[in-house]
Amino acid sequence: MNPALPLAALGLIDAAFSGFRAFAGRDARIRKARAVARAASRGLAVGAALLLVPVLTALGVLLSAHDGARTYAALSAGGTAFLLPLTLYAATVALSLTAYFVLPFRASTLAMVMGLGPLTLIRPLVVALACLNALADGGWTALLVGTVAGAAVLCVEPLVHRRWYAALPLPEPLGRASPA
Repeated sequence: MNPALPLAALGLIDAAFSGFRAFAGRDARIRKARAVARAASRGLAVGAALLLVPVLTALGVLLSAHDGARTYAALSAGGTAFLLPLTLYAATVALSLTAYFVLPFRASTLAMVMGLGPLTLIRPLVVALACLNALADGGWTALLVGTVAGAAVLCVEPLVHRRWYAALPLPEPLGRASPA
């Protein structure tokens, strides 16, 4: 099995969620579907650009290999091993999101606080575990491509936040005179 398409799909879905997370809490409007869609599309665009880097890394590894078939097999095995923890993580996030959207208000808030919050925090650990799995099954070349892919995915949210949603300057505290 070639894991490239499922990995790309997971990476792009994660990028869209990263765009949303960069925006979350920045808009007090009640109806903000357009802003949420814009944030997700920004994350998707940044993620698509960043995910080209591991694709180019994999192509470089394959083109520079002495035994292309063996290197391809190692990258496939490493990619499949990389995919396993990410799939389990994505299924857990999907379950938590389903609970958020289906349950009544208080229970959905609990699902957000108990599920999605901690899942966001452990995301880098899941990527690190995926890299270790890639190393175990595919060797150093799979670790290289997996590490580049993991770094690309983890950089989407900070880049989107910095580009579009960085905090405005804080107003001066009351009682202080501004410099003339």
